Amino acid sequence: MISKWRRIPFIRWSFLRLMFGIKNLNKEWQVGDGREARLADYVIAHAESGNPVDVIKKIDEYAYNESFLINVGDEKGVILDSAIARINPQCILELGTYCGYSALRMAIAAPSAEIVSIEFNATNAEIARRILEHAGIGERIKIVVGTLGDGGKTITSLNNEYNFAASKVDLAFIDHAKEVYLSDLQLILQQQWLRSGALVVADNIKFPGAPEYHAYMKENEGIHWRTTEHETYVEYQSVIKDLVLVSEYMG
Repeated sequence: MISKWRRIPFIRWSFLRLMFGIKNLNKEWQVGDGREARLADYVIAHAESGNPVDVIKKIDEYAYNESFLINVGDEKGVILDSAIARINPQCILELGTYCGYSALRMAIAAPSAEIVSIEFNATNAEIARRILEHAGIGERIKIVVGTLGDGGKTITSLNNEYNFAASKVDLAFIDHAKEVYLSDLQLILQQQWLRSGALVVADNIKFPGAPEYHAYMKENEGIHWRTTEHETYVEYQSVIKDLVLVSEYMG
């Protein structure tokens, strides 16, 4: 059981250190104190090799007891699990690998799915690969270093090397730079990757916030999308409120 004090972020130095490092976080997607690399070492030292469920448990343990992390977390992760159970996806696109936590959750929830995860930071990508290899599912998750908005390089790679095509993607999970949630979704739509009935799950809509994306989903409700808003809290605490959107693409 997690102590109630672990759920109050403002009394945790690792959370305050994250706030002090927000400039670096927004630029490099690392806090700047080495916590992401230490996470990989912690997982390899403490989690059972080849056991993805235990790896998830140890990542959550590290985030509560060692250093605060910015992955989707255990409580919001259940929303992601439920979305996957709803449609049993065979192809998943993730924007924002970070340290591999959400990709790992999705691989457990959808054991037959092909998962392609896009990560801006090459160091994060390598950390995630270490963790996923230790969990025994490294072959199932393809991590691509890049961004959808890099002038076509990553999109071309997805199309040519990973066989992305019209109606290929069953579920997309968006959890990267909040200011490009909407523009990256529009790039996905331009490529026609989403099949009718596909789900797009978007984290951190309230905090740090993706207001343009949120407004777009409201404006298109019942036209191109059907969205459910899940009121929740920012990962690994119970003070700062958040929203997760699960949006069904109507085509």
